[in-house]
Amino acid sequence: MASSFLSFSLLFITSLYTADGFRYFETDRCVFNSTDLKDIKYIRSEYYNKLEIARFSSSVGEFVGYTELGLRWAKYWNNNPSYLAQMRGEKERYCQHNIGNWYSNILDKSVQSYVRLHSVAPPAGKHPSMLVCSVCDFFPKHIRVSWLRDGQEVTSDVTSTDELADADWFYQIHSHLEYTPRSGEKISCVVEHASLKEPLVTDWDPSMPESERNKIAIGASGLILGLILSLAGFIYYKRKARGRILVPSN
Repeated sequence: MASSFLSFSLLFITSLYTADGFRYFETDRCVFNSTDLKDIKYIRSEYYNKLEIARFSSSVGEFVGYTELGLRWAKYWNNNPSYLAQMRGEKERYCQHNIGNWYSNILDKSVQSYVRLHSVAPPAGKHPSMLVCSVCDFFPKHIRVSWLRDGQEVTSDVTSTDELADADWFYQIHSHLEYTPRSGEKISCVVEHASLKEPLVTDWDPSMPESERNKIAIGASGLILGLILSLAGFIYYKRKARGRILVPSN
């Protein structure tokens, strides 16, 4: 009895004089895909000195220990029917209730993206044409981008990036389609996202590549500016010519 008391006393003293002390805390998590109860998982994790020692998961229905201390605690809690019943009810009481609030007040406030469809020069030796469907500034993260060719989904020669975080809660994604143009075909980029009531379809207009339109716009602007400068120079020359005095020669 004396040795047991001494051991407890030493442990208590160590906890007082350890530089950082001992820390115990627990976290409650709700993992979900929708507000349906079947799509929700409730997890409570018990930590001691930054190490998870035990966990309750609604998918398991009881506590599981990961350390010697955690195994003892898990056994104690699992042998308490009223406490175990309470934990099993947290999935509905805590998670489903709050998830409903989150969906109505936060998650449903999704941000609609904007779509830019443009062509780029393909790598050497690849298909003669490449289209890029860039979807930017959307939230939440999950999104689906696909391609249609004459109304049929294209499954080959398509590569996409992952959803890239912009560090401002928004995301972007870029999907590439390598293809050989055919006369009269219709190619579209299809975006499916929580912010959209229905898929957003953006059709590609092959009448003139964007790069060519930019070149023409820049060339036209330069031509107009040149004409204006030439006209201004001609007017200036004519005015100077009128005010010139002619001196007869001997």
